[in-house]
Amino acid sequence: MADVRILLISGSTRRGSGNTAALRTVQALAPDGITAELYDGLAALPAFSPDEDERPPGPAADLRARIAAADGLLFCTPEYAGTLPGSLKNLLDWTVGGGEIYGKPAGWVNVAVGGRGRGAEEHLAMVLRYVGAVAVDGACVRVPVPRGAAGPDGIITDPAIRTALGAALSALAGAATPSVR
Repeated sequence: MADVRILLISGSTRRGSGNTAALRTVQALAPDGITAELYDGLAALPAFSPDEDERPPGPAADLRARIAAADGLLFCTPEYAGTLPGSLKNLLDWTVGGGEIYGKPAGWVNVAVGGRGRGAEEHLAMVLRYVGAVAVDGACVRVPVPRGAAGPDGIITDPAIRTALGAALSALAGAATPSVR
């Protein structure tokens, strides 16, 4: 049987991001049977242009191909000015015309501490519904990650955080159907 492939997408372009650290941790926790791939092209995506939607430039075409090859998507994003960071919204805009997300199981992890980050979470859910993603309840979770929780390797070592992140990955993988490759 083929592995379930989960594409991990961080909405942060910041080095040392807690959001990216959470996804690196998810990647490290992936058991046999689950391949978790971290998307690292967010900063390189050009601004979305409807004129290029049918023939997207290289980085956008690569994004679409990676989403199409995934069986599920797991997002983790900071909140900027009460909503999604512009770079993540741009990524999502590149997916509208291609339809690669349609019908795909998706989840998101909100790592903001102190109950923050709801605006980004709500807007991400809204955009994912618009592009036809299927939200997986157990993979849409709040897992507060305090600053400095990641070690020098970018991986979180706190057992409670790791358990919660692993549970989100398991829920998403359980809802995904492996593609024949």
